[in-house]
Amino acid sequence: MTNEYKSDIEIAREATAKPIQEIADKIDIPEDALIRYGDDKAKVSLDYIESLKDKPDGKLILVTAITPTPAGEGKTTTTVGLGDGLNKIGKKAMICIREPSLGPCFGMKGGAAGGGYAQVIPMEDINLHFTGDFHAITSANNLLAAMIDNHNYWGNASQLDNRRIVWRRVMDMNDRSLRNIATSLGGVANGFPREGGFDITPASEVMAIFCLASGIDDLRRRLGGITIGQTRDRKPVYAREVKADGPMTVLLKDALQPNLVQTLEHNPAFIHGGPFANIAHGCNTVMATKAALKMADYVVTEAGFGADLGAEKFFDIKCRKAGLSPDCVVLVATVRALKMHGGVAKDDLGKEDVDAVNKGLENLERHAENIKKFGVDAVVGINRFPTDTDAEIQAVVDACAKVGIKAVESYHWAHGSDGSAELAQVVADTIDEGNADFNVLYPDHLNLMTKIEVIAKEIYRADEVFADQKIRNQLKDFEKDGFGHLPVCMAKTQYSFSTDPALKGAPSGYGVPIREVRISSGAEFILVVCGAIMTMPGLPRVPAAEAIEIDEDGLVQGLF
Repeated sequence: MTNEYKSDIEIAREATAKPIQEIADKIDIPEDALIRYGDDKAKVSLDYIESLKDKPDGKLILVTAITPTPAGEGKTTTTVGLGDGLNKIGKKAMICIREPSLGPCFGMKGGAAGGGYAQVIPMEDINLHFTGDFHAITSANNLLAAMIDNHNYWGNASQLDNRRIVWRRVMDMNDRSLRNIATSLGGVANGFPREGGFDITPASEVMAIFCLASGIDDLRRRLGGITIGQTRDRKPVYAREVKADGPMTVLLKDALQPNLVQTLEHNPAFIHGGPFANIAHGCNTVMATKAALKMADYVVTEAGFGADLGAEKFFDIKCRKAGLSPDCVVLVATVRALKMHGGVAKDDLGKEDVDAVNKGLENLERHAENIKKFGVDAVVGINRFPTDTDAEIQAVVDACAKVGIKAVESYHWAHGSDGSAELAQVVADTIDEGNADFNVLYPDHLNLMTKIEVIAKEIYRADEVFADQKIRNQLKDFEKDGFGHLPVCMAKTQYSFSTDPALKGAPSGYGVPIREVRISSGAEFILVVCGAIMTMPGLPRVPAAEAIEIDEDGLVQGLF
């Protein structure tokens, strides 16, 4: 059976979900550990997760991809398909992915629950509000903003300089008009006027903290450690000084419980947290990943966008901070995307062009080389489309073989686990070989500018980093304040190794311009904003929202 004539939402709506307790039974979660959100989704209690701490860990598999193109790569679809495939070949496996943001759903990217016969359900709920985690994160972020302004209004005991407040408000929607705003206008009763702005919720430091926290106590510690600004003599002021850490934790305590759902094949999946990988660290929560490793023998997770963004941050931030050690990486590629990297226009992708595939393979090969720098073996998963020809597929397989990498076709989009079982077996065999020897790219003790340069030169293959004296001074100030040991989180375009989205393939001989640096002392990384990347996206000329509506039967149309 294929979905050649069916949309993702049609396939999802035809599926019959099993009661969530049946899914929980597969990974031995008792009924009293579930907090139900209807019959088909639930949160898993933190008390139960804590009870698992002495159990051994399963194997951790990261799904990443080549540099994204409009042709699509299918990371989430492959993650779901691989999880189903591992169960198909007799392994006890589950997946851990991120929650979708409303911004892309109503902007241009669409949903994030997989596709075809490799999906998680309930698809509409997952893409629209789900269990309210994003709203809780938005509320906690904006509570801090309100408490900062109120603290200033009622005496400013911390001596926070109104000109040096760095905390921004957030909303989970693309709205370019809110990037830079003025607040507290209208007179004395409204407080002290200042410049501010909004980011999208996935870019919030609260989102990053939520995803990196190891539990409630760690969550509160991190929230209290958020740098909200400086005093006049440039000493940092923290969220705990305006007494925001307690109430923010209260808003997030239920959200911190991982969300359990199921794939179309009724295998367990955690969907929890959702930072973007181009402007944040792009991984699901540590809570969900570590809990899954106690519940299953194999855990498949993904990191956003290409391996230069999501995978690098997964390794250098999430694994470093959470003590995780991945056992295998699946690098997703499509013939269509490779042809685009080889110079083929989107409208011409249906025509066979082996030469373009070979040219585009430089992008895949560079990502594969980069993954080896972290000491983990990679398997290339070729997400096959109906228009791909055998000659084009063979070109990918042959090129990978020349550099010592196994490449496997996968048909999970059309055939579910029947189409991904071979990929699953190769991944399991690769893990059994036991060659993984994970290491981070750089040590903690390097200064911040050197860490930035290491990523730019080793991963992006840039020749140099451009940073003016103001940026360099800010980095030195962060080091003086005791944050020099933190990793760096690079915010840049997802469409190129470089900061220029038009540079496809494997560009070299360029520089990386640093536009801004921000301290994320609660999340415990330094955010480095490169090129023209925005932490509040705008809507496209024709946003997806224009086509989204409720039909006469009460069904959502146009979302997928």
